[in-house]
Amino acid sequence: MTVRVPVDADLRAEVRAAIGRARELRDSVERPPVTQNDRLCVRCSLAPVCLPEEARFDDRDGEQPVRLLPEHPHGQVLHVMESGAKVTRAGDELVVRGRELPDVRLPIVEIAQVVLHGYAQITTQALRLCVSRDIGVHWTTFGGNLIGSIAPAAPSAQRHLRQFKALTDPSIALTLARKLVVAKLESQLRYLLRATRGAGPRASIVESAASTLRDAVRRAAHAESPASLLGHEGNGAAAYFEGLPALLADDIDDRMTFLGRSRQPPRDRINAILGYAYGMLYREVLQAIVAVGLHPGVGFYHRPRSAAHTLVLDLMELFRVPMVDMPVVAAINRRTFDATDDFSEVPGRVLLAESGRRKVVEIIERRKADTWRHSVVGYSLGYARLIELEVRLLEKEWMNEGGLFARFRLR
Repeated sequence: MTVRVPVDADLRAEVRAAIGRARELRDSVERPPVTQNDRLCVRCSLAPVCLPEEARFDDRDGEQPVRLLPEHPHGQVLHVMESGAKVTRAGDELVVRGRELPDVRLPIVEIAQVVLHGYAQITTQALRLCVSRDIGVHWTTFGGNLIGSIAPAAPSAQRHLRQFKALTDPSIALTLARKLVVAKLESQLRYLLRATRGAGPRASIVESAASTLRDAVRRAAHAESPASLLGHEGNGAAAYFEGLPALLADDIDDRMTFLGRSRQPPRDRINAILGYAYGMLYREVLQAIVAVGLHPGVGFYHRPRSAAHTLVLDLMELFRVPMVDMPVVAAINRRTFDATDDFSEVPGRVLLAESGRRKVVEIIERRKADTWRHSVVGYSLGYARLIELEVRLLEKEWMNEGGLFARFRLR
């Protein structure tokens, strides 16, 4: 059937106006606001990027938004941990060739990231396949520190400009930093209280830590400078790690004693586990930031003192307790780690052996797959996807959309 459409002056004017508006948007670094017509968003392919439901959150009078962001990321993370193992390519598959174990073949469509631990290697052909499929490749040390990454990135020039403009404004940076620190300290406080609930009277060290954390939360919420905020966070974090040993089972191996937080080098076995797990968290946050299109090196709280990206260090604070501390303490109490076989001791430090590293990787990967109901927006996401959501909510802070950043809490 043929439909005749009369092309008159009004239609020509409408087309010219649409072309003019498109050119205006192309030349602007400002993103247009989310439409108020929510029916246009449900089947839009860009909905997981702009999160229109979250942008309209404050206008919904308590109504929970519809989850348009997929619950879990596509694909699995391939960890290559055997020293000397090599990742090669065979067609559209990655082949992991170890020195002792048989070859493992994995279809590229099932892989989201490749992580090479220690002295594992990857061929140029396999690397080209990963890059062509937007699969991140990461190199880490035996201690879990990230050496470098090749990660897929969203087109980001305009996002970078908006990010730089916002985060170089001291007032915006301080406001975001207060939200971040309060969220972190409240997570630490709630975990200490929840983990010791129902076990009789709380130990005096837990009560003392909880009191200090409550005071730190109150002071951090009204901090007038980054320096004072850093001091309140430091006081709260010190109290939290003083109370953390009370969460460990009484009858675990004496060699699994927690001697207080120590980073470089780790002085005990629990610090070795935490350091490796925090390194994995750092990589996950970095991957999410780059994928969203923000610059990982321009943050709002941490100050550049090393090669670490400051925005990654900032956003890690939101996930240290739920993604690392909680599953690690639970695994220790389940006797997951063997104090002899899973660690090696050298003068002044304790390191994870290969078996210990494999256990930490399994703990964190399982945690990433767990789903959690967001305490504010009301829908459930896997922890891996929750990191991406928080990065996108951060971007909305300088877009004046939603104000949901750093508002989720442990129940």
